[in-house]
Amino acid sequence: MISALNGTMSALSAFVTKLGVTADNIANVNTDGFKRNRAVLHEDYNGGVRVDIKKDESPGLRYDVIEDGKKVEKETSNVDLIEEVPDLMVTKRAYQANLKTIETQDEMLGSLLDIVG
Repeated sequence: MISALNGTMSALSAFVTKLGVTADNIANVNTDGFKRNRAVLHEDYNGGVRVDIKKDESPGLRYDVIEDGKKVEKETSNVDLIEEVPDLMVTKRAYQANLKTIETQDEMLGSLLDIVG
């Protein structure tokens, strides 16, 4: 039971990191030239969860502006809210599910100690 708790705790930590990456992407949706990051979750060698953060180098949309009388090409961020918002909702639910797992494990351990004790 304790090893299951360790796996759940590492999952919670991974989901916090993933939420932070998604929040950063959403906060920079209107920042020209910003490149979004992706948090990819993997199983760790000990049954936990590991997070790899990768930068998405795909280009944003290009547009021209006039600065100091000269035409300058700029690039928007490559963040797409159509991807980010659903990803945020899924990550939130996964975090809540892992939190519920910890609460259930705590109740089970408490019941076991009551029976033994």
